[in-house]
Amino acid sequence: MIGKTLSFLPNLFAAALILGIGWLAARIIQRICTNLLAAIGTDALSERVGLTPILGEKRLSGMLGLIIYILVLLPILVASLGALQLQAVTEPASEMLRMVLTALPAIFAAALVIFVAYIVGRVVATLMTNLLAGLGFDRLPAKLGLKMEHVEGRRTPSEMTGYLVLVATILFAIMQALPILGFDMIAGLIAQFLVFAGHVVVGLIIFAIGLYLANLAAVTVQSSQIRQANLVALVARTSIIILAAAMSLRQMGLANEIINSAFVILMGATGVALALAFGLGGREAAGKALEEFIESRKLQDVSGEQPAKTSTWKKQDAAQTTFPAQALDSDAISTFGGTPVG
Repeated sequence: MIGKTLSFLPNLFAAALILGIGWLAARIIQRICTNLLAAIGTDALSERVGLTPILGEKRLSGMLGLIIYILVLLPILVASLGALQLQAVTEPASEMLRMVLTALPAIFAAALVIFVAYIVGRVVATLMTNLLAGLGFDRLPAKLGLKMEHVEGRRTPSEMTGYLVLVATILFAIMQALPILGFDMIAGLIAQFLVFAGHVVVGLIIFAIGLYLANLAAVTVQSSQIRQANLVALVARTSIIILAAAMSLRQMGLANEIINSAFVILMGATGVALALAFGLGGREAAGKALEEFIESRKLQDVSGEQPAKTSTWKKQDAAQTTFPAQALDSDAISTFGGTPVG
């Protein structure tokens, strides 16, 4: 046992020597790369593109230097394990290192695509935010009837739109970067999510247009000075909002069957309510209106013309038609306002 231990000591010493020298070289390379990246303005670039809040206290040059340090140290670790001549350990470690080194170009390309997309997305988001703010987009919720209190630190509608543009750009970049790494299934899931997000955005736009039209219709009805203008305006506004909500939900693809069933139930309930109201609550009014209609038809058949009188005069004329024309003088005719019938 002592002989085997002493024979293994040179391998252990060689592994420790390789690891120590490699670690020292990796640290030197890390510091050189970090200082070089800081000197060429990498940290200033990270502040311009908005990476500083993401990195926190760390700088971009330090993060890149750490990545370089890990890439240099990995083969040194495998070499030190190889010096131990332990096949059960060195063979899996060497295979893992080979796979990592093979995937490095793809990882670098995917990271480059996402980084460039982030920079472009930041620029586009900033331009979009400034453009919408200049066009008065922040006042849109007030025009739609939505009361939003201004709170310090809360994003404005234009800033939220710019942030959504940035997120969409990064998602598109990730969808393009994942196939480079071989993750086609995840890229397909992201593509489906983007399609669904597009439907949601279109549905929100439809609902916003519906809110605007509902407010416009309510204001128009209230300014028309008709009877019960406030009630009619409320009914019009509510109806347009319900219709816009149903259209937006259908555009989003959320519960189409529920929306169809709700409209069928609503129309059926409205019809039953009107039938009950007219058949039970308005039974006397309906009978009176029907009786007046029948009397007016009888007078029209007898006189040959449509009488334009109120219901009281119609009853008096109906009674007048039972007398002969010779029994009525001109005063009686003018009093009743009717025409003698022979």
